[in-house]
Amino acid sequence: MSPIPQNAALVLIDVQNVWDHPKWGRRNNPEAETNIARLLRAWRESRRPLFYFQHLEQGPDTLFRVGTPEAEIRDIVRPLAGEPIIQKRVHSAFMGTDFEERLHQAGITTLFITGFMTNGCVETTARMAGDLDFHTFVVSDGTATFDRVGPDGVLHPAEEVHAMSLVNLHRTFATIVTTDEVLRNLV
Repeated sequence: MSPIPQNAALVLIDVQNVWDHPKWGRRNNPEAETNIARLLRAWRESRRPLFYFQHLEQGPDTLFRVGTPEAEIRDIVRPLAGEPIIQKRVHSAFMGTDFEERLHQAGITTLFITGFMTNGCVETTARMAGDLDFHTFVVSDGTATFDRVGPDGVLHPAEEVHAMSLVNLHRTFATIVTTDEVLRNLV
């Protein structure tokens, strides 16, 4: 990995309290938020751009309802005044938002994506970023997911779901890196 450009953006996807809800089940990578916070501190110190995404939905049965504690961004990565928070209603950070426009206006071509869930909004955003010709990295230990039941009824452990999602992205849509690799190259 080469030195990270000064205008590379850190992207925090849906790092919200909602992931503590028991409905999701067992999760992998309990250190994801700690790793994201380490990256966030380094990004702020280096004065590189960053973007928060907050998934919000309408309706009485959603856990992502506007104004609820579950929908709030976690305290460990709480945005500072002036840091951009883009609200989204679908899996991709690019759909229904002005994210791509903001990136182009700022001349940002490199993205480091973190957040939740690996196989959901993170993977969808990384796929679109790659297809839109952004130089895209996904921080493997800065994302996490949950056990999932497949269409055949087989339970797949979160570790397996996480790994397969990263395999699907690697070299086609994004480069998979670790927090430590990123921090070593953030000069």
